[in-house]
Amino acid sequence: MKSSKIFAGVTVALLSVALCPVAVGQDHATAQEVIAKVREAASTLSKTGDVAQFNQRQSPWVWKDTYIFVFDCDKKLRVAYPLKPETVGTDIMSIKDTRGKNVNREGLCDAAKKPSGVWNEYWWPKPGEKEGSRKISYYLGAKGTPYVVAAGVYDDKATIEELSKLSSKK
Repeated sequence: MKSSKIFAGVTVALLSVALCPVAVGQDHATAQEVIAKVREAASTLSKTGDVAQFNQRQSPWVWKDTYIFVFDCDKKLRVAYPLKPETVGTDIMSIKDTRGKNVNREGLCDAAKKPSGVWNEYWWPKPGEKEGSRKISYYLGAKGTPYVVAAGVYDDKATIEELSKLSSKK
């Protein structure tokens, strides 16, 4: 009897430890989710041309610890940013990360319009935080529009090369 209670206690403890990272991980968007959402958003924007839906905080375009944002590459403006809608209209070349570096490099819009899109690394606060964390965002052009759609992951280990291979798969 005593050994079965010990076995049950150890089993519960091991399951708790094993499942804890899974539960915590559910709060963080994965690169695969970001790729899928960005592709879906780019397709939607290609069909509708409606950027307003991407400015709503309560929408399918905001999930876990990330969100879709949109640039107009012809006008070089941020046209959708659900966490801070007051920044819509900002010149995309003036956006700086928490380390003071330009987030959007020259040629980013052109690279994003390639079929597999492009990844860009910078330091950005996680939603609800002030300090910057390493963020890698996936940018993809919305066909037939001047728009580039993006979302990112906060990841200290992923490389641009790994993520580029992942996004080049259909």
